[in-house]
Amino acid sequence: MQPGGKQVPKCKTSFFLYTLLLYVLLPVLVLYVVALAVSPFYSNPCPPADTSAVVAHLAAAAAAASDGKKNSTNSSSSVATLTPPPPPVARPKPKAPGDIPPTRLRHVLFGIGASSALWKSRREYIRVWWRSEQMRGFVWLDKPVDEFYSAGNASTGLPGIRISANTSRFPYTHGAGSRSALRITRIVSESFRLGLPGVRWFVMGDDDTVFFPDNLVDVLSRYDHRQPYYIGNPSESHIQNLIFSYGMAFGGGGFAISRGLAAQLARMQDGCIHRYPALYGSDDRIHACMSELGVPLTRHLGFHQCDLWGDVLGLLGAHPVTPLVTLHHLDFLQPVFPTVKSRTRALRRLFQGPVALDSAAVAQQAVCYDGDKEWTVSVSWGFAVAVIRGVLSPREMETPMRTFLNWYRRADYTAYAFNTRPVARQPCQKPQVYYMRQSRMDRRRNTTVTEYVRHRVPSTACRWRSPDPAALLDRIVVLKKPDPNLWKRSPRRNCCRVLSSPTLGKNRTMTIDVGVCRDGEFAKV
Repeated sequence: MQPGGKQVPKCKTSFFLYTLLLYVLLPVLVLYVVALAVSPFYSNPCPPADTSAVVAHLAAAAAAASDGKKNSTNSSSSVATLTPPPPPVARPKPKAPGDIPPTRLRHVLFGIGASSALWKSRREYIRVWWRSEQMRGFVWLDKPVDEFYSAGNASTGLPGIRISANTSRFPYTHGAGSRSALRITRIVSESFRLGLPGVRWFVMGDDDTVFFPDNLVDVLSRYDHRQPYYIGNPSESHIQNLIFSYGMAFGGGGFAISRGLAAQLARMQDGCIHRYPALYGSDDRIHACMSELGVPLTRHLGFHQCDLWGDVLGLLGAHPVTPLVTLHHLDFLQPVFPTVKSRTRALRRLFQGPVALDSAAVAQQAVCYDGDKEWTVSVSWGFAVAVIRGVLSPREMETPMRTFLNWYRRADYTAYAFNTRPVARQPCQKPQVYYMRQSRMDRRRNTTVTEYVRHRVPSTACRWRSPDPAALLDRIVVLKKPDPNLWKRSPRRNCCRVLSSPTLGKNRTMTIDVGVCRDGEFAKV
């Protein structure tokens, strides 16, 4: 009722209520819904597994608010703002070995220990195997030589040259040795400190060490470079191993240290060197530090110290069933191909031919028989073929012939760290040896063709009825398909088959096929 007794119409009352609802209650409701939507308790609830973390976070916030109330005198109220806990940080997991790209030549850093006094002659060995465009490494010298001042190493066909750091602060008391052992033993540590990117393996060798680079990479790719590995081989000399250790990698034969181990060695080696002043060489100092680190030698029979004198035929003609990785002491051995008078020229024939065609198969032995003539045939692919009267078992043929003397120039069969046998047990079984002369790739058949010619030596009198290989055979042709996956399978000798054999007065050539053994095939005596 309005004053004066007039009654308010009902339509005006309804209009007032709708207006109140529209302009007052509806905005309040919208604000309430929005507040719920942005609230941390509803918009981003924590998973059940993190309930304890949320409770702890709320308790901390409440405690902070309580402290704020006690300490605040100007504020009438204190509001604690609660924020959700940060999400857990995902830590990167280390890659499994299968997730790491394969090891390549670019992942290897070579360190070559050399002397300025012998540099002019020894550098020719390095030129044989070094590939400037594909490899990384340095020759470490005691003082500068001409190549040290060159603008680049690509034109010289040699690695870059570094001068070793001063080692006068380290003691050396061995009466028969040289202080150069101190600087050479630090090459791996100095190489590591260069900080070159992408290096997985540090490979050490001497200036007269010849590496077979692709075979080396094949060996190293089997191991995880992040783990501590010390890979190499002792000497062929039993006495040398007794003097030093069967657990030591001889430096001339080369050895490899993984990045994981090189990092540990670089931190402790200088102190380690101080503790062993009476040791002789660089490699036994490395071995002493490996012993302190607790890392044993991982032996690989493809590293060859070659503590031998004379003809390397016996060693390479019956090489272990493993990749040929290094050769050393070549100044003390005859050229690998005796008809080539220069050692480095003989090595170039090997590297420019068989090594380039099928590095994995170089010096790998296969044994077969010419049944009609009763000949035993042993193929050391890319190197030599030996043909022997009579039938010798594979067990005997895979044992190296003593074509060499031991390190002390004595013909003592007890002086070697491996089994050996005489060159011939009787004159009639003296082998006729055919050395590799040339090689090529038959691309139409995807087959390597290697040719071997007889090394002419004075004949030996023999009354056997079986024909003499020297009287019938001057040339051997070996056919073999390249097999880059040879060492990705379990170790096994290849098989060989005599495809053709000469007859008296006719073609004086034998043709042999070498390859993976077929199902059920073996060297049957």
